[in-house]
Amino acid sequence: MIDVKELLRELREEPYEKISIRAPHSGKVEFVAKEPGVRVVGPSGTWKEVPGTLLARMERENVKKPLFAPQKGEVMSLGEIENGQFVQAGQELMTIRHYLTREEVIARILRRSLSLFLAPEKGKYYFFPDVDIKIKTKGSQSVHIKDGMELFILSRMKRETSIRYSGPDGIIYAVYFETNDSVDRDSPLIGVCPEDQLGQIQEVVSRVQSDWEERD
Repeated sequence: MIDVKELLRELREEPYEKISIRAPHSGKVEFVAKEPGVRVVGPSGTWKEVPGTLLARMERENVKKPLFAPQKGEVMSLGEIENGQFVQAGQELMTIRHYLTREEVIARILRRSLSLFLAPEKGKYYFFPDVDIKIKTKGSQSVHIKDGMELFILSRMKRETSIRYSGPDGIIYAVYFETNDSVDRDSPLIGVCPEDQLGQIQEVVSRVQSDWEERD
């Protein structure tokens, strides 16, 4: 297990992530956010149906496509591109600095400190019925699992396959998939915490929830 306290210290020193905004296709770029420091917001609404801040427009064959901010933050830097310049697909237009929220910090700590069980194949995953009922009624941390335990049902191409858990014994601390959603291969399904390390994890999570200062 990694040193979660050291990881928390690292996150405090650099409490943000850099998001690269790249051209989705070739064409002329027209910047709307034209200088570093411009504040932006991400999509909002119940279904994220309200787009974020308009960053730029890409023009190809006289059709303009808007590019919106994917996250809240500020423009950190602009690419070495002139307004109206033709750019290639994938070329970096700008970088956004997004300051991490409490929930995002906790999620990063958990992904680095828990034992992740990854999807062996692409498909839809379901817990075995008895496990699913226990999670829905008592929460995932009520489920104790062991190496070799039948835990998932993989639905793929109209076939269902039993998937056994492989990893350290412990409790299911985090669930990373939604029922009926397709999961890519090697994406995390669950995060498992050995019981003797549960207290340490909960201590760090509590500290983040009480001490982490979020930025507007």
